Amino acid sequence: MTKGMAKAMFWSRVKNGKDVGCELCPRNCIIPDGKAGFCKVRKNIDGTLYALTFGRPVSISVDPIEKKPLYHFLPGTDILSVATYGCNLACKHCQNFSISREFLESDIERCKEVSPEELVKLAGSAIAWTYTEPTVFYEYFYETAKLAKKRGIRQVWVTNGYTSIKAIKKANGLIDAVNVDWKGNDKFYKDITLAPGALEHIKKSLLQYKKQGVWIEITNLLIPELNDSEKDVKEMCIWIKKNLGDIPLHFSAYYPSYKMSKPPTPLKTIENAVRIADNYLSYVYAGNVFHKRNNTFCPKCGELLIKRAGNSVIENKIIVKRGRGSCPKCGKVIAGVFR
Repeated sequence: MTKGMAKAMFWSRVKNGKDVGCELCPRNCIIPDGKAGFCKVRKNIDGTLYALTFGRPVSISVDPIEKKPLYHFLPGTDILSVATYGCNLACKHCQNFSISREFLESDIERCKEVSPEELVKLAGSAIAWTYTEPTVFYEYFYETAKLAKKRGIRQVWVTNGYTSIKAIKKANGLIDAVNVDWKGNDKFYKDITLAPGALEHIKKSLLQYKKQGVWIEITNLLIPELNDSEKDVKEMCIWIKKNLGDIPLHFSAYYPSYKMSKPPTPLKTIENAVRIADNYLSYVYAGNVFHKRNNTFCPKCGELLIKRAGNSVIENKIIVKRGRGSCPKCGKVIAGVFR
């Protein structure tokens, strides 16, 4: 292993000389010698694909798990959050564009090295691979997760879902929870994220996570006139309920960033989406706005179960017995992973 990088997983040599084909995500980049793929962090060096960000995080911090957002997975706990440079989408509204798209290889080289062993020592009960896209720093996650699993440290992916199925299968037993960003319809993915056809791949990823027993929550960031129509929200909710079950869904507000200057999402747009989703799902949240729908209520009797202020849990009334959470008032089983 070269210092500061690792030989990549999920790639093959292309017959015409030193080109390589990356198979980590559905883009399937063909990468010439000396060049990097779309994500900018997987580089062909003399006919071998390397992960440039292995052991080189651009950010390590401790967050409340609600910030991911995960509201039904170990609520009220802190989680070690880790990111490297790079992303396999190019969202025009990206909030973290400086580390996802607008960086140089020299920026990666300046990152302080933190080995998987060191990360595990820093972690408490869980590690979140977040801020950018964990797919593109898969090797760093994979080696860390294998060590963490031996110590009972859980792994969370905050992801766009644009990951190859073979990579998700390889991580079977290593990823405990995901929050997948469902961005919009096919046109949205084509025009705004530069990933035509991505929605079908993301649906396949979600189905694979479900098959592997991963706890799933979904975030839908609403941008006025682009992905906030009642039709889009309804179709998404119907698909989720039919294929994934009654899982938590978070609606988030957009704020101008990067290459997009449209006005911020009005609160009424978030509230309207929540109203629609309530017809299909039991756990629907208004995400990054201060609202009563930051809280968790019992879907049967309406009891306030988890009271939140922003990303902080103020009170948690859920009763946990034999690994199952339930409402203290009516006994209704509450979906989630609770401590």
